Amino acid sequence: MKLYLATANRHKKEELEQILRKANLPIEVFSPEAVGGMPAVDECEPNFTGNALRKAIALKVKLPSDAWVLADDSGLRVKGLGGKPGVRSARFAGEGASDTENRKKLLQEMEEMSGSEREAAFHCCLVLLSPREESQLFMGSCSGEIALAETGEEGFGYDPLFIPKGYKESFAVLGNEVKERISHRARAMQEMVQWLQKKILQESEKEARGS
Repeated sequence: MKLYLATANRHKKEELEQILRKANLPIEVFSPEAVGGMPAVDECEPNFTGNALRKAIALKVKLPSDAWVLADDSGLRVKGLGGKPGVRSARFAGEGASDTENRKKLLQEMEEMSGSEREAAFHCCLVLLSPREESQLFMGSCSGEIALAETGEEGFGYDPLFIPKGYKESFAVLGNEVKERISHRARAMQEMVQWLQKKILQESEKEARGS
């Protein structure tokens, strides 16, 4: 199975590849660079599912006919901000904003907030597009709260500000080992891996019957 990752985000690509490797599935993983890079996608949909599907379709047209595509759209929703930054998480401080700029804006907007207002959750939608362009959706979320200041060196995006429920430190302090178990993307990936394992088993049984 040839699987292409529809993301230009190096950090997301590394997370997805690592989880797929650990799943020990018969999958050959490719980045968009293998076909000239990820096309520009206008992420104009009002939800994560719509944007993930747009990314998957945009890359699919560049791929071999037997290729599968995996696209991700994810973001942070904060209770005190009415669900923002949401689908604009990567562009919260404006188009082309850096992770540092987005975190700075989030802290500024939440400066006067306390208690339950600081509750937040990461959300992820994965779209797996088959060679026949049949799509499967896998969702994952991780609840927590926004810290008063950044801590930690690891991770990316809002990780230095996000303290997952049940922990006292941010994702950037907890590191990849914890993220790979409880993050929104990890949980969506776990669902997808289970689906792929079942599908591969069904295909194997079908081939065995045919022989």
